[in-house]
Amino acid sequence: MFVEIIRAMNVEKQYKNGVTALYNINLSINKGEFVFVIGASGSGKSTLIKMMYREEKPTSGQIIVGGINVGKLRNGKVYKLRRKIGVVFQDYKLLPKLNVYENVAFALEVIGMQKSEIRNRVIKVLKLVGLKEKVKSYPDQLSGGEQQRVVIARAIVNDPKILICDEPTGNLDPKTSLEIMKVLNNVNRKLGTTIVMATHDREIVEKMKKRVIYIDKGHIVKDYIEGTFKNESI
Repeated sequence: MFVEIIRAMNVEKQYKNGVTALYNINLSINKGEFVFVIGASGSGKSTLIKMMYREEKPTSGQIIVGGINVGKLRNGKVYKLRRKIGVVFQDYKLLPKLNVYENVAFALEVIGMQKSEIRNRVIKVLKLVGLKEKVKSYPDQLSGGEQQRVVIARAIVNDPKILICDEPTGNLDPKTSLEIMKVLNNVNRKLGTTIVMATHDREIVEKMKKRVIYIDKGHIVKDYIEGTFKNESI
């Protein structure tokens, strides 16, 4: 049985400068799906992704994420949405004076979780992303790919049902990008986390048998499943 977790209904977005980024967007994403959102620069894909974590609000229409109508969410209540979802950006945004363990644990400390539970969760997710041996390392001692793994761990440590990824491989070389996709694929399969990822990297999309939403000039022009894996190790 499919359970809808994200829905956009007649969503349009017009910026204050008069530019319309999205026209009449309608889509439904089910719990446990892994969905790519692709399109050229300026197509509107980043705007759609930003609305899912309430960086932007629709001008008209509705977008429901985890049962929350993000367009009606007041600025002071955005934290309620952010507790339900994880977000991974292109820029790592790690705290430079904290080590790997502390960077990930910080996300739980701010909500007042017990130290014993924090430790259990942090070690679990660091093992999942392949960084269990790097717990005491600092961001400047890590490669770009390792830093992005820390970001993913931090985003999933609170066990969100949805993970929003905005160009997470944009700063990485092709080999490292595929390693990060393997991590995200494991998160999706092993934890059942719904993943929505904006990317311009066609190679990544073609290597994974996932749903693809293609946006062009503010319209959804294709919604399809990409072909079979070219590399079964991913």
